[in-house]
This record gives sequence, structure tokens and C-alpha cells, in this order.
Amino acid sequence: MPQQVPLYQVDAFTDTPFRGNPAAVCVLDEAADVGWMQSVAAEMNLSETAFVCPEGDGYGLRWFTPAAEVSLCGHATLASAHVLWATGRMEQDRRIEFKTLSGLLTVERYEAHMEMDFPADAARPSEVPGGLFEALGISQALEVLRGKTDLIIRLASAGELRDLRPDFRLLGGIPGIRGVIVTAASDSGDYDFMSRFFAPAVGVDEDPVTGSAHCLSGPYWSAELGREELRAYQASTRGGALHLRVCGERIRIGGQAVTVSEGVLHV
Repeated sequence: MPQQVPLYQVDAFTDTPFRGNPAAVCVLDEAADVGWMQSVAAEMNLSETAFVCPEGDGYGLRWFTPAAEVSLCGHATLASAHVLWATGRMEQDRRIEFKTLSGLLTVERYEAHMEMDFPADAARPSEVPGGLFEALGISQALEVLRGKTDLIIRLASAGELRDLRPDFRLLGGIPGIRGVIVTAASDSGDYDFMSRFFAPAVGVDEDPVTGSAHCLSGPYWSAELGREELRAYQASTRGGALHLRVCGERIRIGGQAVTVSEGVLHV
């Protein structure tokens, strides 16, 4: 490994510093050891740290929470693309191809707006896991569904969604899932639906804005509302906006990003 690694912190799904979801982006010259990347992610202590490395005509991309590697992450992908374009490592009009654990992911740039091409996930009916409602602090839900890695819980109102105060210890003990998406129809004319995302099982109690969760919630709301194009808001304390286009087995997830710091990681 080199002794100095360029390191950036980027707020994704926002155009305003200190909003959206912060991600660390390490730009590598060559592939790094998994244990070292996990140690860096624990040191950064953000929901995700991304590691970008040239690979063929594109880049290899891996994502780590402070506790584990994950197979898909939206906001850190958006942050990585933002860094490559902002630093001149990639020409402004070129599409970026990332080789990841979830296959080939691409990102395109339209002035300040970026759009990622991700795999869509289909929600299917699920039994309510034991302790789920207790962990969320709710007595009922309109629907409980399951995707590949996450549960999606639909509540009756956006107000109920905003008022949630989960017990993260209990929530992290529910087996067989990465995280829990809680969603409701928006009570704002600016958005079609709202959500929050909790993943204490992988070291993230509440993620501020989660691109990968919208691979499941986007197609769900597309079917509910009968529209392919949607506006979504993740109602965490920081908050963030996403533009979604459901395209069959793929979903286009759009947003903005802003660099808040850059420096060098000494290792």
C-alpha cells in the first residue's frame, strides 16, 4: 500500500454542506487489503467509506461500514463519482463505470445532477419478524414486505414516520436482514413518498440518506402510484432528496453531492 492516500468527505443527495449523507472516499492506485479497508472505515466512523481503484476502462469500487463490507451502497457511489469528476480524474462528459460486488454500476453527469443505474429489487410479502414492531415502537403497519436484504414497513402517515424512536439494540437483533426501511406517503407536495432507514446489524443505527434502500422502496411506490418517475425524501435529521426512475429490472437514482473536506490518509 502507498504511504499516503487521497481522502475526501462528501455529502451526498444534497447540494448543501452538512446535509444529506456523508461518505468518505479513498482514491487508491491499486487494490487494497480487505482488513486495511475495514480498519479505515472504522476510523472514519461514517455510515460508508468507499474505496475507488482504477480497473480496466473504469474503476473498482467497494464499500465498508464501520463494522462490515456491504454489497451495494448508493450515497457512497454518488460521492465516488462526484470526486472523480470534481478532481479531473474523469472527464466531465464521460460516464463512469464501477465494478462492484453488485455487478457493473454506472453513473452519468448532467451538470450538477448525477444519475446512477442500479438493480431494482422487488418487494414480496413477509411475515412480521418477532420483535420488529416492539423494536420500532409501533403497534401496527399497513404492510410488511421483504426484499433481497431489507424489510420495508409501510406506515399510515408521514407524521408517524418522523416520530419513530426505534430501539436499535432490539432492531439489530432481528436475524436475516441488512436493515429496515420504514416508509409512508409524503405529506409534502414536493415529494411522492418519504422513508427512514435503520441498519444497526451492520453498524449504522440510522442512515441519513440511503440510495440502495430505494432500489426496493422505489419500485414499490412506482407500483403503488402507477408512475415510473418519483421524487423521494429520506426524513432523517440531516435529510436528503432523491429523484427516481424505475426502468423494469433497473432503477435510476439521481441526486447531487458536495465536497466538504479533502486531505491525505497516512497509513
